[in-house]
Amino acid sequence: MITLEQLQAGIVLSIDKPRQWTSFQAVNKIKAVVRNNYGLKKFKIGHAGTLDPLATGLLLVCLGKATKSIPQLQDGDKVYTGTMVFGATTPCYDMERAIDRRHPYEHITKEKVEEAVRQFVGTIMQTPPMFSAVKIDGKRAYELAREESEAQQKPTAKPVNVYRFDVIRFIQSFVPPQTDLMTELPNPERHLYDHPQCVIPEGLPAIDFRIHCGKGTYIRSLARDLGEALGSGAFLASLRREQVGDYSVDEAIKLEEISSYLCGENVKNEDLL
Repeated sequence: MITLEQLQAGIVLSIDKPRQWTSFQAVNKIKAVVRNNYGLKKFKIGHAGTLDPLATGLLLVCLGKATKSIPQLQDGDKVYTGTMVFGATTPCYDMERAIDRRHPYEHITKEKVEEAVRQFVGTIMQTPPMFSAVKIDGKRAYELAREESEAQQKPTAKPVNVYRFDVIRFIQSFVPPQTDLMTELPNPERHLYDHPQCVIPEGLPAIDFRIHCGKGTYIRSLARDLGEALGSGAFLASLRREQVGDYSVDEAIKLEEISSYLCGENVKNEDLL
């Protein structure tokens, strides 16, 4: 149980964000718990690095004076695991939008993938996805992307650091998992993430990966660039953030456990938003 004094002094919560939750929703759930159980109307709260709605894993949420450490936490190295699928692309490089183009993939082998990933280790130039929070002339890229203007500006390439890019498993013929995404929604009636889900065709090659990278690296962009390097296309089918700096998802709290973690048994009901 966290006391009011501890909360005001500042704490960093390691949250295991579930799929289909925005980082904004996760923070607001915690805000509701604090507001309803500690009698605080105003308090500082923020997260140290957005996770896409379709990604899962470690989200660091800072409360009280710990919000001062957000810039330092954001600068920490990250470790991600997930799956990239070859032979198709989407406008946002992940499953937020439907496949818009198919590409040849019969030539892709495990050996070719392992050879291609080597060029993405070290300091590399990377262009952020158009569907991202990076700013272009003061406006978020995803806002410009949804305007779908032919004349819209594109994000500028920037250097990022990729320390390791490991191919954990090569899958010659990927079979998408059968899951009911609607069961994972935090609150379907008021859900903030209402974009269509991409349907993955069966039989495409894929890899399971583990990437250790520095600040500002977009794994979706790595998927896009790796697909192009292989003379094909690729998109991100799943993503999980395993580590941020010294914080690990193995020690993270599930969102459904946040009330009991903070308040013990004396928990009042909280709204999501």
